[in-house]
Amino acid sequence: MTPEQFVKDYYPHALAVEKKTGISAIAILAQAALESGWGQRAVGNALFGIKDTDGINGNEQLITTTEYLKTPNAKFPRVLKVEPVVRGGKSMFKYTVQDYFRKYDSPTDSLNDHAKFILSNPRYAKALAVKSDPYKFVEALAAAGYATAPNYADMLKQMIESVKKRLPK
Repeated sequence: MTPEQFVKDYYPHALAVEKKTGISAIAILAQAALESGWGQRAVGNALFGIKDTDGINGNEQLITTTEYLKTPNAKFPRVLKVEPVVRGGKSMFKYTVQDYFRKYDSPTDSLNDHAKFILSNPRYAKALAVKSDPYKFVEALAAAGYATAPNYADMLKQMIESVKKRLPK
C-alpha cells in the first residue's frame, strides 16, 4: 500500500474516531502510519503496535519488534538479540524480540481499539488534555511512554507532516 492509498483508505475512519473521541484524526493517522509502515507491517490489522499482555486468549500474535530500554536484562516472550547503543546521547540497549501484540478483524477495529486504549489508560491523561492538537498530542503520548523509541515524538511529528501532504483537498 502506498502512503497515498493509506491516507485515502483510513482517513475517513480516523475522522470517525475523532468525531467520537476528540482525538485528532491527523495524529491518529500519523501514528498508525508510523507504527505500521503505511500499512505494510500491519500484521493482523494491527496498525498501532498495541501489546497484548497475556498472550493466552487468542486475540494476540507473536511479532518481531525492536525495543530500546535502559536495562540489559528485560523479559520478553523471546529475546533474539540485545546490543548496547547510544541514542540521543543516552546509553541504552536495543532489543530485537518477539512479543505479543493485539490482532484485529479489520483496520477499523484497530483504529477503534487504539482510541479505547488511549482513553482508558490514565498514563495518557496529559495527551488527552491536548487531543485536538496533533503535535501536542503526540508529544504527550511519547512522554507517557507509548513507545520505547527515544525519538518517538519527533518521528510522529514528521509523520504528521507527511500525512497532511496527502490529505484530500
